[in-house]
Amino acid sequence: MSYLNFLRENARWLAGGFLLTLFSSFGQTFFISLSAGEIREEYGLSHGAFGTLYMVATLASAFTLPRLGQIVDRYPARKVTLIIIPLLALACIFMALSHSLLVLVVTIYMLRLFGQGMMTHNSLTAMGRWFSAQRGRAVSVATLGHNVGEAILPLAFVAVAALVGWRNSWFIAAALLLLFALPVISGLVAVERAPRASDPAERRSTTRDWTRGEVLRDPVFYLLLLGVMAPGFIGTTIFFHQVYLVELRGWSLEVFASSFTFMASMTVVFALISGQLIDRFSAVALLPGFLIPLGSACLILAASDAQWSAFVFMGLMGVSYGFSSTLFGALWPEVYGIRHLGSIRALTVAIMVFATAMGPGITGFLIDRGVSYPLQIGIMGIYCLAACVMLLFVSRGLAARQLAA
Repeated sequence: MSYLNFLRENARWLAGGFLLTLFSSFGQTFFISLSAGEIREEYGLSHGAFGTLYMVATLASAFTLPRLGQIVDRYPARKVTLIIIPLLALACIFMALSHSLLVLVVTIYMLRLFGQGMMTHNSLTAMGRWFSAQRGRAVSVATLGHNVGEAILPLAFVAVAALVGWRNSWFIAAALLLLFALPVISGLVAVERAPRASDPAERRSTTRDWTRGEVLRDPVFYLLLLGVMAPGFIGTTIFFHQVYLVELRGWSLEVFASSFTFMASMTVVFALISGQLIDRFSAVALLPGFLIPLGSACLILAASDAQWSAFVFMGLMGVSYGFSSTLFGALWPEVYGIRHLGSIRALTVAIMVFATAMGPGITGFLIDRGVSYPLQIGIMGIYCLAACVMLLFVSRGLAARQLAA
């Protein structure tokens, strides 16, 4: 099936997955951190204090997600959508109204749980279930919502906040969720996709469906996480401390915000490319190389203080993001099957959220104690390159295990 035919025949389900990930942006670090300067000023928080607060709230959402995330195994995507979007909108309203640290912590917890966590989880689990041989393509299209959000929302938020203030901007986000996202997405995913005669034959990568308990006892699972968690950890850290990085380098915040568009465009291109490659070769086969661009990006950003280095960093990170976003959706059903996919993905998303929580907290703590931020970024780059070597052996081991199965 050609790519255009695939898009045309599956438009409603792909659009639903795309919009779920797009509107998850309101709970993503890159969007929340756009208000970081005002939040720290109004609440009298240092970089480390706000990073710790953010880490605590995000960790709480990570611990909640494995249990809450199991609802996607019990209820259809539409019913889950009708639950999580109003709660995400409520979190946006709390952000607009909050004037106490306790409410701020609860707000960030809800934004992370229902935005980054459940919106993405609902989307990618549905793509994994509804598509088999075309899973790579489906996931790559759905994850484009993240990229579009990163491309348009930072500049849009900065522009709207300049007109109506940062708190009122969060009211507008809540209105978009309730008046547009809720009715449109719930309508698109109201009908579950069933296999079609035109679907290519499924390429099975495992002979059985693993339970979550079995996955937790599999040593390979933890090796995979060491690689898969890196983009979220690094990207969240850079985005969370973007204002500090811009001040440290003497850059223009507006110019740096525009680099998100370049990153998003690169992510879109390579998400689509990786989707095709996954359907042709498998997600396991792509594991060893997807962190090379990100590792190189970190080393460049750590070594250069020129404004252009921000665009080089964002571009290379976009390449790794494109691959990793598709891999994250296609890898788990390929390795562990689809019967218990919801509970397995809830666990992996929770661990991913945990990684994104640790980044701002650890780096903020180190910044407050005088540890060079560029040095920290350079160490992240070295880690990525080392992880590539490890994933090469993991990929070969998985290929052998699947062949034996």
